Amino acid sequence: MAVTAADVAKLRKLTGAGMMDCKKALVEADGDQEKAIEIIRKKGQLIANKRADRTASEGCVLAKVSADGKTGVVAVLNCETDFVAQNADFVRFTQDIVDLALQQNPADLEALLALRMGGITVAEGVNDRMAAIGEKIELSFYQKISAEQVVAYVHPGNRLACVVGFSKPLADIQVGKDVAMQVAAMNPIAVDKALVPADVVAKEREIAVDQTKNDPKNANKPAAIIERIAEGKLEKFFKESTLLNQEFIKDGKMNVRQYIESADKDLQVTGFARYALAI
Repeated sequence: MAVTAADVAKLRKLTGAGMMDCKKALVEADGDQEKAIEIIRKKGQLIANKRADRTASEGCVLAKVSADGKTGVVAVLNCETDFVAQNADFVRFTQDIVDLALQQNPADLEALLALRMGGITVAEGVNDRMAAIGEKIELSFYQKISAEQVVAYVHPGNRLACVVGFSKPLADIQVGKDVAMQVAAMNPIAVDKALVPADVVAKEREIAVDQTKNDPKNANKPAAIIERIAEGKLEKFFKESTLLNQEFIKDGKMNVRQYIESADKDLQVTGFARYALAI
């Protein structure tokens, strides 16, 4: 069966594969579109198998908020090279995944991969992109938050993004943007001290005690003093690592809690999600 340009264009639209790959698949499938799609998908799986030990450390990190402003998601589509990560089609595909997540509200990454998009699952779509591009591609991260208002921030270059939830609608959206930029820039581990996981606190306290004991200046100090110094180190950790206690990046004379209270004393941060590709 002769393969026409229209057949090739149709397959390319369905799979995102290159023109020559589509033509070859159609020739092999004797013009059958479904068989050609399967051939391209198998090629993508073959690439994935061959590159299983490769690191997909580049990629596109995007965040977006739903139309009602109450749900925000962060998703990461990884690839091997920055060249692919900056490709408009690759970024658009990541955007499509983020939009689908906002529409369908999947519970986790596995559920997102199982959603259907354009007649195939997201996982199959990722596989098709591997066949088209020839690199290992992986949807590696997805997280969502819900709140009375959510604000998103995507850093230029699509390597870092976050969403932040607030307890009430914002009278001044700039406050939300400032807090989101704080999360992006300073990478807090929790909103406040009380929300830091107990195992993390225990480990940091242990480190603080060991550092204090091993400091020659403290060689002859009693245990109670050592403990007090260690607690001071732990408080410094909370100040540097929890959002509300961090120094506000736009005004070092106050912390983030004080900045928020200066805008609205009843406003609270309910949570955040953040992802950054390694530099």
